[in-house]
Amino acid sequence: MFPTVREVLALDPVRHGAPRVVAGDDGLDRPVRWVHVAEVPDIATLLGGGELVLTTGIGLPGDDAGLRAFIGDLADVGVSGLVVELGRRYVSGVPRVMAAAAERRGLPLVELRRATPFVRITEAVHALIVDAQLTELRATEEIHQRFNDLSVEGADAAEVIRQAAELSGCPVVLENLSRQVLGYDPAGESAELLLDGWEQHSRRIRPAGRTAYDPDSGWLVTTVGARGQDWGRLLLRWPASGDVPSARAIEPTAGSPTRLTILIERAASTLALGRLIRRDAEGLERQIHRTLLTALLDHSRPVDEVGLRAKALGVVLDRRHLVGVMVRHRADDPAGEVGPEVGQARLRDLSEAVGQALREAKLTALTSAVDDNSVGALLALPDPAAEDRALSAFASALRRVRLDAGAGRPGPGVEPARVASDASRAALGAEPPRAGFGVEAARAGGDVPRGPGPGAVIVAAGSGVSTLREARRSLVEARQIAEAARRDRRDLPIFRLPHVGLAGLLHLLRDEPRLQTFVERELGALLEYDARHPREQLLDTLRAYLEQGRNKSAGAAAAHLSRPAFYERLARIARILDVDLDSVEASLSLHVALLALEAVRTP
Repeated sequence: MFPTVREVLALDPVRHGAPRVVAGDDGLDRPVRWVHVAEVPDIATLLGGGELVLTTGIGLPGDDAGLRAFIGDLADVGVSGLVVELGRRYVSGVPRVMAAAAERRGLPLVELRRATPFVRITEAVHALIVDAQLTELRATEEIHQRFNDLSVEGADAAEVIRQAAELSGCPVVLENLSRQVLGYDPAGESAELLLDGWEQHSRRIRPAGRTAYDPDSGWLVTTVGARGQDWGRLLLRWPASGDVPSARAIEPTAGSPTRLTILIERAASTLALGRLIRRDAEGLERQIHRTLLTALLDHSRPVDEVGLRAKALGVVLDRRHLVGVMVRHRADDPAGEVGPEVGQARLRDLSEAVGQALREAKLTALTSAVDDNSVGALLALPDPAAEDRALSAFASALRRVRLDAGAGRPGPGVEPARVASDASRAALGAEPPRAGFGVEAARAGGDVPRGPGPGAVIVAAGSGVSTLREARRSLVEARQIAEAARRDRRDLPIFRLPHVGLAGLLHLLRDEPRLQTFVERELGALLEYDARHPREQLLDTLRAYLEQGRNKSAGAAAAHLSRPAFYERLARIARILDVDLDSVEASLSLHVALLALEAVRTP
């Protein structure tokens, strides 16, 4: 925020004195903290560094050794420069020994060849300094106000990073303790160049202190965390040369500007505060995973950007065989029965189990909850041949993790907080998370039942794809298979498209207008009749008849009707729909329409 010696020499009061630099040209970019007028040889003892000293020379030593000592003392204390007005002590120029000593010590030495009032110089420079200080104060206040607003608004990490980059005009990167990128803003520069080989580059940045500038790499770094628990670093790239064209009035100084230090520390505090506020919500890494998975599902971000951000997070999706996976409970979310916090805890436990299973199976994937009931994962495999093996390993690991959690024993790598979470959920009256088989049997060492239990989950996988642009198809297919498999009572480790059968296929197509048109064409008249006669419900009679293989006696028993009443209802259905119920082809068409109607009505 201070003017340099070069800028001082350009001021009108100084130019009036016809200044000439006789030594120390290389030091003209030193900042001038203050201007001091001195006429005594031992003035250095009264200075603190950064001053521009003005003198007429009348009190300086007359011998060469004294002049050398005078220049040496000024250089040692760190003054910005020495300005000597000619005419009183020195007429034609400063002594050569003084110029030589100043050149040797790199101290700017300036002659004023025309008399000029020193007070005008001090007033002009001090006004410049005060004005710069006021500007700096306003900028610092803006920084504090901006990040205070972000804290109050609960802004996410991406917005905090964006604001830091906007205020500084410099690239900003947020990383975790493993040097994986959690967020970044290139500030108009190339994101590819910024993030290329980031982990290796970051490990070479070793600042000395919690907040410090690393001049070798040009990065200003501060640690992010609170309450003694650090979880990341915030880095701002500012070259020591100060060559930041887009920066907002950032002055080049030795090391990083104070304003940037304030900015990066306030940004880090805002990030840490936001994490504390959301300590019961998903971790920041999981939020990024969710953002990227959601972006693939709803096309909210370009695919190339998703791939780039995933790579920076340590999940390489390019040139990989990608498989979408969805995991969900068979039973609906009980949030409406017990309370929303129980449903959130239930989904959070499932999300943690999926993440732990992926780690145990040594699989690379983006994973997070994708809606109120499902946890999604996009597996990145080296080649298609690894698909079946990877899915089997994941399903087995998920069963082990959920069994350990259900039995009250943390699995490998599971923190005690997981067990505490289960206990808190039990206090709310909710069952602890369980695997897709009986936990009590597992506790007792007995055989594990094969049928799905009340806490069972469905694991569904879509078709593998070879590019990230096709990943959405695999994820959507996996989600549809998981929903369709809820009607299937088999306890399969992994549900794939061939497993869901006709009912599953119709469930996948339930949003297709042509399927809905088919249902209306086949069953519309009967549905309208039932709407007018709610006590009869002929649709249930037709369903019982078709589900019993068109066996009228078995159909009557299933419908809890006498055979004459059942036969009369079938005759009425035939008249309403204008079909022959004894026809195999007509009955098949009606049965498919009934299955499709159920799929359309199932959320």
